[in-house]
Amino acid sequence: MLTVLAYQIAENIDIRKFRKEFTGTELYGTTSEVFFAGEKGCHLYIFSYGVVVFSGYTTSEMNSVIDYIKPFCKNILPENISEEFVINEKSDNDRFEYSSINVSRFDLLVLRIIMLNVGQSAALDYFSQQSVQLLEETNHYTLKLERQGKLNINNKSLLRFIGKTLNVKNRIVENLYVFDTPDETWDDEYLNKIDQGLRSTFDLKIRFKDLDYNLQIVTENLQLFKDLMQHRRSDLLEIIIILLILVEVINLFIEKLF
Repeated sequence: MLTVLAYQIAENIDIRKFRKEFTGTELYGTTSEVFFAGEKGCHLYIFSYGVVVFSGYTTSEMNSVIDYIKPFCKNILPENISEEFVINEKSDNDRFEYSSINVSRFDLLVLRIIMLNVGQSAALDYFSQQSVQLLEETNHYTLKLERQGKLNINNKSLLRFIGKTLNVKNRIVENLYVFDTPDETWDDEYLNKIDQGLRSTFDLKIRFKDLDYNLQIVTENLQLFKDLMQHRRSDLLEIIIILLILVEVINLFIEKLF
């Protein structure tokens, strides 16, 4: 039995800088992810979207590694989001279960694919929480529209809210592109079987679609808010023009009388 633990510790990890300074044996690396082999059969997988995945580490060792990684992180989370998964690497057949997998073949490639999927699952949990929070915040204003018939918020506050929402949305979208199928699965039928089975076990495609749907709703709401804000500005300009015309008419009237 081998336990894999994934933690979402930050919004971003600078993989390039980390690879330069970490002394572990690098087995695989790109600008967005890096896979290391440690001592005593331990393995470490780090992703640019803030996820760290461990295999074979004790709790104290994991805490030490996370503390080491933090200087390379951006926007460290107050509470880590975690995912636990168990590998039975000495099985006669392959079986996928809710929180475990039995594999008939076990090597570094299989381990990396498993750790990759566990890490992506943890990241989707975090991104889903972010998208739900965005949706709740936008729903707060749409409810005001329904009940009051207007957005009871000044332009500056509305612009700040739109900016905040767009920044969170952009961070999510920027990181989702790395959730593609690994290239190795195209050349190895067994790896592809494991990858597809884990994606189904973790419901990655379904959760990804739900996340994408939430982001689409948020985008539509933001567009509505911007349109309303532009309409409000147009109304204000019309009022100013009317007042200027009225002042001019009053001036002409006063000149006629006196």
